[in-house]
Amino acid sequence: MKKIVTAVSAIAGLLLSFTTMAMPMAFVEGVHYHPTAQRLATSDDKVIEVVELFSYSCPHCFRLDPLVTEWKKTLPENVKFVAVPAIFRDSWLQLAKVFYAAESTGDLKKLHSVIFNAIHVEKRRLTTEEQLLDFVAEQGIDRDTFEKAMNSFSVKSKVKKALVMSQTSGITGVPSMVVNGKYRTDAPAAGSMEEMLKAVDFLIEQEAAGQ
Repeated sequence: MKKIVTAVSAIAGLLLSFTTMAMPMAFVEGVHYHPTAQRLATSDDKVIEVVELFSYSCPHCFRLDPLVTEWKKTLPENVKFVAVPAIFRDSWLQLAKVFYAAESTGDLKKLHSVIFNAIHVEKRRLTTEEQLLDFVAEQGIDRDTFEKAMNSFSVKSKVKKALVMSQTSGITGVPSMVVNGKYRTDAPAAGSMEEMLKAVDFLIEQEAAGQ
């Protein structure tokens, strides 16, 4: 009888182990994600806004970019994805100007992955406005037009907002994700880049349930 009880207990323990393995990971506030340092404004209250804070000079952002490209295709219709260039140093400010200038001229799709590749694969030094404008011209984009866009009022305004978000969101590095202006997460907190995106999915569901 004792042997039967022992065997049953072993089987039950094994089943519990399998069940635990099959269960999705629970994302815990304060561990896998954190509240933003202050509530951040979003552009549209009717949707859930997901912001990726990144920098072209960040190797982790370079590796994450193809994952984000595929992940964005899975987002529900009530989610708006926004990429924001983080600014923690002067060279990042120039890269932010390029991002928003390319967005305004319609060249972002053409330049986005090319800039990442130039910095991290080709090891190009793209830190000053002159270097970046020369690089943009190499891609067949009119240098003068792009320079005007980089120094336009609208681009400067967006760069200023990106700087404020970088300073007030509470992020400590990039890439980081902010959900609905309330929560932030990153790969170290979530466990990996893949888990970070799963944590964002979890937060999206949480926000949708609360709407």
